[in-house]
Amino acid sequence: MSKVLEAARAGALPAPARRPFRLAAFMERESVFSWLMLTPPMLFLLAFLGYPFFYGVYLSFFHKEVARVATFVAFDNFVKLYNDPIFWQAVRNTIIFTGVATVLKASGGLGMALVMNQSFKMKSFARAMLLLPFIVPTVLSTVAWQWILDPGMGLFNRLLMVSGLAERGPSWLGTPTMAMISIIMVNTWRGLPFFGISILAGLQTIPVDLHESATIDGAGTWGRFRYVTLPSLLPVIFIVTTFSIVITFFDFQLVYVLTGGGPANSTHLMATYAYSLSMGAGQMGLGSAVALSMVPVLGLLLVALTLFVRKD
Repeated sequence: MSKVLEAARAGALPAPARRPFRLAAFMERESVFSWLMLTPPMLFLLAFLGYPFFYGVYLSFFHKEVARVATFVAFDNFVKLYNDPIFWQAVRNTIIFTGVATVLKASGGLGMALVMNQSFKMKSFARAMLLLPFIVPTVLSTVAWQWILDPGMGLFNRLLMVSGLAERGPSWLGTPTMAMISIIMVNTWRGLPFFGISILAGLQTIPVDLHESATIDGAGTWGRFRYVTLPSLLPVIFIVTTFSIVITFFDFQLVYVLTGGGPANSTHLMATYAYSLSMGAGQMGLGSAVALSMVPVLGLLLVALTLFVRKD
């Protein structure tokens, strides 16, 4: 063996032939194909999400007004927000809005999925209609809800007066409490299909043998739901709830079109308040600070949800 190596070093033996580079074989590698598929969406995210995010972080440390030169102020914008009662009201509204709407959507979506999982006539049509609130554009459906909630000619108040339950309907969007109830109600209506369809898909993956075994062991309808259906659905419910919290937390169109943050800032969320400061008042730096403050608040909500699920 040593003689062969010495001969190869001395040039007596020919060097092994190199395989020609083939692009097709290179492209067939799993790692190369994976990176090729991931590169376009990653570039898209960096361009349309990464740049605005980091630019917003940059602006939050500057006093920047529209058409004026930015001035570095360090954490002065965050100090102003700390002493701003409207900002803390927006934080409180965002947490209440996200929490209540998510609970209503999760419970209502679970019940909706259980009903849609049964056999009945026109089940396919009912499932298709279930997606209607989720398919209709947010602005269009919100404008329709403005008409429904109108204090004079709105459908809700007319039904209350015709049925004799009230002589005069409430001002759904004119008082702080009713306005908050209204935006939660509309957000719940819009988000129910997302929960319903997702949980319905999870229901259809549960093996029938588990329900049959539970029935043989003497479990009734409630017992099968508690010990078979619900534990099997927890991973699906956790994922859907996490997505819903993120989407609801950053909800802007619905609240902006329906109430604009009013009356008297009672329905301002952090997203609408950031827009109001940035585009309404021209305080780009202060509005960016509000938007950046949404990240830790959302992180705390997601951590609390994760700890709650692990505890159960």
